[in-house]
Amino acid sequence: MTYVPPTWPVSVKGVALDSQGRVLLLHNERDEWELPGGRLEPGDPDPQTALEREIAEETGWQVTAGPLLDVWLYEPIPGRRVVIVAYGCTVLTPDEAPVVSHEHKKVGLFAPGLVPGLAMPEGYKKSVTAWQIRRGERDAFEQV
Repeated sequence: MTYVPPTWPVSVKGVALDSQGRVLLLHNERDEWELPGGRLEPGDPDPQTALEREIAEETGWQVTAGPLLDVWLYEPIPGRRVVIVAYGCTVLTPDEAPVVSHEHKKVGLFAPGLVPGLAMPEGYKKSVTAWQIRRGERDAFEQV
C-alpha cells in the first residue's frame, strides 16, 4: 500500500488593530467571527504577501503582515480541515473605517476584552491574545 499524505488548504489570517486598539473581525456564513485573510494560492510569492492582499480585498485596509503568531489545524465543518497560519499585522491605514466585501456578512471592530465572549474559533482568540501580549498591551484584556 502506498502512503498518501494528507493535503489541506492553507488559510492565512491576520490580527489587525485600528488606531483605538480594536481588533478587526469579519462575520462569516457559519455565523462566526473570524480574522480577515484567505486561502494561500499557488501563485502567491509568500504567505505574508497573500495575507496583505486578502485583507485589502476583504476590508480595504492596507497592512504589513508579520510576525508569525500561530499555526493550527481547524475543522470548520466535519471532515474538512484547514491549516490556519496567523500573523500579527501592522495596519498602515488604522484610522480608515473598514468595509465589508461580498465574502462576509459584516465587519466589526472589537475591544480585546470582548473577544473571549464572541462566537469565534478558539484558535483565533488565541492569536488575538498573542498579538496583544507581543505588543505589550496585556492590560487591554482587563478592559471592556
